[in-house]
Amino acid sequence: MGTHEHHHEINKNHDSWLKRHRWISYGALAVIAFYLLTEHREHVFAYLPYLILAACPLMHLFMHGSHHQHHNHGNQEQEKRS
Repeated sequence: MGTHEHHHEINKNHDSWLKRHRWISYGALAVIAFYLLTEHREHVFAYLPYLILAACPLMHLFMHGSHHQHHNHGNQEQEKRS
């Protein structure tokens, strides 16, 4: 088995583990959300406006991280056209 084949096999196993882990996390979050909404409804609804306001800057902070790698993409296309 060559180095490239071994590396590809490791990545394949890692990807399947990540997919499995992601679904386990989704299930755990669903159980937690169900518990909070059934047992602590008054507390959740009391803090819901604050949670929505807190979600805005958090989404802005975490979701713009993926845009960082695309800043030079437009400049490279313009240079190719010149």
